[in-house]
Amino acid sequence: MRKVEPVALLSGRNTNTSTPPIHDSSHGSKKSSAATPLSRKTGDNAASISSRLGDSLDVVSRTIGGNSPEAAAVVIVYIGSLIDQQMIHDNVIQPVMIALHANKEQSSGLKMLELLSRNIIATGSMMAIKTEEEALEALLNGFCVIFVDGIEEALITVTAGGEQRSVNVPITQTVIRGPQHGFTEDIYTNLGLIRRIIRSPDLRLTGKRIGRRTQTNVFVAYIDGIAQQSVVDEVQRRLDAIDIDGIIESSYIEEFIQDRTFTPFPTVMNNERPDVVAASLLEGQVAIIVDGTPFVLIAPVTFFKFFQSAEDYYQRFDIASFLRLLRHITFFASMLLPALYIAVTTYHQEMLPTTLLISLAAQREGIPFPALLEAFLMEITFEVLREAGVRMPRAIGPAISIVGALVLGQAAVQAGLVSPAMVIVVAFTAISNFVTPHINIAIAARLIRFSLMLCAGLLGFFGIMTGIIVLLTHLAGLQSFGVPYMTPIAPFIKSSWKDILIRAPRWAMKSRPEVLGGGKRKANASMPDWQRQKKPE
Repeated sequence: MRKVEPVALLSGRNTNTSTPPIHDSSHGSKKSSAATPLSRKTGDNAASISSRLGDSLDVVSRTIGGNSPEAAAVVIVYIGSLIDQQMIHDNVIQPVMIALHANKEQSSGLKMLELLSRNIIATGSMMAIKTEEEALEALLNGFCVIFVDGIEEALITVTAGGEQRSVNVPITQTVIRGPQHGFTEDIYTNLGLIRRIIRSPDLRLTGKRIGRRTQTNVFVAYIDGIAQQSVVDEVQRRLDAIDIDGIIESSYIEEFIQDRTFTPFPTVMNNERPDVVAASLLEGQVAIIVDGTPFVLIAPVTFFKFFQSAEDYYQRFDIASFLRLLRHITFFASMLLPALYIAVTTYHQEMLPTTLLISLAAQREGIPFPALLEAFLMEITFEVLREAGVRMPRAIGPAISIVGALVLGQAAVQAGLVSPAMVIVVAFTAISNFVTPHINIAIAARLIRFSLMLCAGLLGFFGIMTGIIVLLTHLAGLQSFGVPYMTPIAPFIKSSWKDILIRAPRWAMKSRPEVLGGGKRKANASMPDWQRQKKPE
């Protein structure tokens, strides 16, 4: 795949540059080695384009200056489902009709093409093309193609439009204080949201198309001078290596570029908040924006990045530090709590106080299943309820989850299938899983939980410790685009600890993460003069 500049991509969304878009051949796309040149006859060109698109009903050929495409002086071809109807009528068709009427005496198609290429059509960039392949690519990206009789060239101009979802509040990553806008499915809207935050000329956006059939626009964003060039080159290399029919969502690209496939831990972060993406770019990370999805990929990432919320930087550092510590604690609770309960009640009853031990023994009296099977039944039941709540219509989904949990839990206890203590453990585990701000790492905890439960049921605390050692060994070996996953613990980087388990005051965080941004100083990172303690005279 050949890299092109963002303004050169054939999309036409808010393109206000005079530089015309250029033709870009996608990696792995099956195109003929010899391009088909355009004909001198407008009718032949329009018929050939329509035929190659399967004579689809949304392919429109507007004839100007004649009764039929064969006798027309100008034919405007566009795909009605991809263009802005009002724009093409006001800024293309009407000016062309006026220009054609004002120059009836000019029989030369070359003069007409020259006339049209001036400032008559005011829709943004224009470009002359010579092949049917370029015309097809332009049409499928929301451009209109203007054929002039007697000329083996055509003009393409921006007319992309149609209904798009407006910028709205992020759905999956909400905050109490902070910006309340999220990305949309339109890639150029997303680029604009990032540009409005980072108004620096050092912000770089390189674009490419991925997918033989979908020709999906993909942008790589980074800040020159902050992001390490080796990371940027690695991201570009992995994107260039993707060979697939279509990209529907950014998760397609995530699976292709991630460092390890067989791991429960994500090595690429996805986010739908422009402020988080902008902050990540300022720290030296690279963003991958994919057309058709509101989730932007961020790389490289570390394990501790998934416990940082955007709101940590909009609140006071003390409450932000408390909440961040709470997230780490609840994450480990969501992984370990059922396993600890199984180990204690099955192998290590002597660790419990006598009163609590008698209470648990009384509750488990008459329970027909061992603690391991009991925990598995409750965990699987809760996972089924959670999935049912997600898949059901939004109006009744929460009601089904709540009523189902209450009814099934109470009925299971009264039937003597599970103990009340197990219901409490499973419920608190599920609540702890929801505290994690990023769903990817929460899913990892859900998967690991079952493995640790099995270890606890087989070997007690020894099995849990064995599972934790294997897990830590796996984490220590993970990397994200060359960055160790457990940074700044392994390797140990003292300066980065100010924004890991806690968040230090903003003036105390004087440097960017060394692994990502090379340790370069941030602007306004020193303590204000009025906060400095003066020595008493």
